[in-house]
Amino acid sequence: MASTQDPKDPVGIQVVPMVDVIFCLCVFFMCSMKVQALEGKFESWLPKSRSSGCEPYTPFEEIRVALLWDEANQRTIRKYGYTVVRDDAHLQEILREAHAGCVRLGRPETPAIMDAGELVPWHEVVSAINLAKRENIDKIEFAAGPDYEKR
Repeated sequence: MASTQDPKDPVGIQVVPMVDVIFCLCVFFMCSMKVQALEGKFESWLPKSRSSGCEPYTPFEEIRVALLWDEANQRTIRKYGYTVVRDDAHLQEILREAHAGCVRLGRPETPAIMDAGELVPWHEVVSAINLAKRENIDKIEFAAGPDYEKR
């Protein structure tokens, strides 16, 4: 019998078994892969034209948390209506009372609106969102600044 191997090619590579092994490995890794859910995913609704102008404040009309950057002290000031919030526990208590007031008025779906300035660090905004989520406020919106429409 004559050999089909070229005398110049000392090692012959069989491609079909190699493709079979690669295919089996691909199937194995695809079947053993676990898909993880995204962390920190929450639903939010961005406003179209609402702004944080100087409209009169009515309790339980909306749950709006204003986050402002104090340039002089290099810290974030949190407000609910005209009330300056001292710490996280105070904000959580305010959110609890506001949400309970909305439920009493028959509006349990009232959103919590986060009105953050441009210079406010994101961890402050996320902290306020987490406090709202702890009080079972599922709908969270972000307010547009006064110059949102100009952009």
